[in-house]
Amino acid sequence: MSQGTVIAAVDGSVESQAAAQWAAREALLRGLPLHIVHAWRDWSPGLTHAPSTGGGTAPGETTVTRHWAERVPRDVAERVREGHPGLRVSVEQVFGRPVEALLAAANKAELLVLGSRGLSALGGLLAGSVSLPVIAHAECPVVVVRAGERAEDEKQPGDGPTGRTRYLDVVLGLDLTRPCDELIEFAFSAAAARGAALRVVHGWDAPIAFGHDPEAVGPGHGVAVGLREASVLTDALRPWRGKFSEVDVKEQCVVGGAADHLVDASKDASLLVVGRRARRSALGTRIGPVTHAVLHHAAAPVAVVQHL
Repeated sequence: MSQGTVIAAVDGSVESQAAAQWAAREALLRGLPLHIVHAWRDWSPGLTHAPSTGGGTAPGETTVTRHWAERVPRDVAERVREGHPGLRVSVEQVFGRPVEALLAAANKAELLVLGSRGLSALGGLLAGSVSLPVIAHAECPVVVVRAGERAEDEKQPGDGPTGRTRYLDVVLGLDLTRPCDELIEFAFSAAAARGAALRVVHGWDAPIAFGHDPEAVGPGHGVAVGLREASVLTDALRPWRGKFSEVDVKEQCVVGGAADHLVDASKDASLLVVGRRARRSALGTRIGPVTHAVLHHAAAPVAVVQHL
């Protein structure tokens, strides 16, 4: 497996099956192979102490569990190949702790795709105790896909005589207070690959007025700050517009936290892109309040991109 690979993590759930199908479509868009990974840790009674009553483990129970686990990635790969006959698909069964296995896989990939129906209500492999550490520490971008996500959900009906469809906007949540070239490049590349417009949402906070200075609290002052923020956003995107001249860019400055605006924008998006700061510590699962909120509530697949 090379760096130019899209990885889909599967666990047999409908969420991970949707993720694998999304990953297959993304791999085709990028012209990359798809690698399906099932990280499995045997929790069967065969690996635990027998109860004090003297009862033992049913013969062959661990063997049956392992056989089921080995079928999971193979079955998913078979369905993916049926739907995408031109795609190169490989399968890997990893025995061990899922977090470590997926992080190791992510270090060798261009993109890691997980299935989710909301981080507050996950089961199986992608429980919060697994997905959050992976999202928080993966070196490559991680995309989270909900159950039921379909290819047609990412596109809008075509209005031309051929009935062709085009992708809905890619939406980027951008905080201009920190360097984020990796994040911006990912969003522009995703929009370019889809032939979609890129909608950039930047949230800014109104300044806190001290005392009773009329100039500080007047509406004209707020307008001036808004215009300044819009100008900063335009300047930040200018070099990327030149590099991706084919991408139609829509700039949107909003007052207050961007999370609610991004969740709302995701209803008409093919992909929502947000960032998280690179972590210096191997401990913890902090990914930032905006990213955490959109992972819970966004209607579209969410890409989380690490940046400085």
